[in-house]
Amino acid sequence: MKPWIKPLLIGAIALGLAACSKQGPDSSAASGAAASGEPVIGLAVSTQNNPFFVTLRQAAEAEAKAQGIKLIAVDAQDDAAKQIASIEDLIQKKVSVILINPTDSDALANAVRSANNAKIPVISIDRTINGGDVVAHIASDNVEGGRMAANFLLDQIKHQGKIIELEGIPGSSAARERGQGFNEIVNTVKDVQVVAKQPADFDRAKGLTVTENILQGNKGVKALFAQNDEMALGAAQAVKAAGLKDVVIVGFDATNDAIAAVKAGTLAATVQQKPDLMGKMAVDTAKQLIDGKQVPKSIPVPLNLVTKENAQ
Repeated sequence: MKPWIKPLLIGAIALGLAACSKQGPDSSAASGAAASGEPVIGLAVSTQNNPFFVTLRQAAEAEAKAQGIKLIAVDAQDDAAKQIASIEDLIQKKVSVILINPTDSDALANAVRSANNAKIPVISIDRTINGGDVVAHIASDNVEGGRMAANFLLDQIKHQGKIIELEGIPGSSAARERGQGFNEIVNTVKDVQVVAKQPADFDRAKGLTVTENILQGNKGVKALFAQNDEMALGAAQAVKAAGLKDVVIVGFDATNDAIAAVKAGTLAATVQQKPDLMGKMAVDTAKQLIDGKQVPKSIPVPLNLVTKENAQ
């Protein structure tokens, strides 16, 4: 598909689904929920195939239940067009606030504008959205996390050697920002060479195959930074299958699988985001909006570096 076709296709799908959803089968139930006066929050998650976002959703659901708020969660399965359609449905359901963890920072701008037109506040989570009026953004400092990963990795290889970088979904703010922070540091070290930088879309299976291909063409790799844990875990499988030892692998997110891998020595470290705190803070912020309060435009979530010494 030509590059200019995708945005047009997504826009056309969004408009079509918006029109259809006005008379969709969920309309009566949605109106009933809104008419009851019960606060309703919509949560549009990029995927539930990634443990990070499963934890985020579960924490949001737990917090909503604790606060007596109904929460409707929808899974885009990493498909921007599907997420746009789901958000249009949430708008038709007249939810009070929409929380969006976007699949694609550019493609979701029109969905935010649709919510703006319906006077529904939007909060973005983990990844920014490049358009529309987003009331608040809740996320880790991904740039700083990239720097943390780079500094740790460089210390482990004594500031010299070949490095691989696995990138996340192109266009996502998390991929862009983590890569920015990482490269800010490694590019200043003259004896370090990034021999390959390639997207694996935050996906474990792609992390495995992409790393396999890179290793075949690059000997003597000392370290690998993956912009999330799923790719790091896939890369670890590729490194093991290639019979390589002492390759320093650093991930990002600190999922349960990654922390177990750090304890086992498969991964050297992972930058710890706190998806449970993100989910809780997102609902708390939405509740403040429902109560008519002002909220900060940017709400940072703290990061940690998990190594074998502090993994729990």
